[in-house]
Amino acid sequence: MENKKRRGRQKIPMKKIEKQDDLYASFSKRRLGLHKKASDLVFECDVDIGMIYFSPKGNPFSFFHPNVDAVVSRFQNLDIKFSESALLVTAGNREKVNELKNRLDELDIIEDIAIAKKKSYDDVIEARKRGWWESIEQLNASEVTKFEAWMDTTIFNMQNRLNELKNGASSS
Repeated sequence: MENKKRRGRQKIPMKKIEKQDDLYASFSKRRLGLHKKASDLVFECDVDIGMIYFSPKGNPFSFFHPNVDAVVSRFQNLDIKFSESALLVTAGNREKVNELKNRLDELDIIEDIAIAKKKSYDDVIEARKRGWWESIEQLNASEVTKFEAWMDTTIFNMQNRLNELKNGASSS
């Protein structure tokens, strides 16, 4: 394979984006990134955070954790002692965020497994299209093991179907 010189990630100079479509697209991407970073900061560092900003079109956006009232009250008076109910609401919100984050992590793992299974099935289908006699010598050890398992399953299913047909023919 030919060695190509790659430039890698390049630093983009900060300057105002002039084209409106590019500006809207950049804002949308950066807004999502900003929310993700704020969420990570809350999860990893257990902090309260609040952001309010406006899009280039003038639409308002915000991110508050645990909630608007707690962040604003704390900002207005740093020495404020929260009531027991406010502390409970804050703790409940933090727990809910942690539960949702854990569930999201579980779903990400399930998605990764499903993607790997689909790729494996796609590989088997591609091998079927080529014909096993054409492609079997190109398989690595892992692929041979998968192919062997597929063959064993196919033989088992065929034997079961033959038995069903024999039993159905003999009972008629």
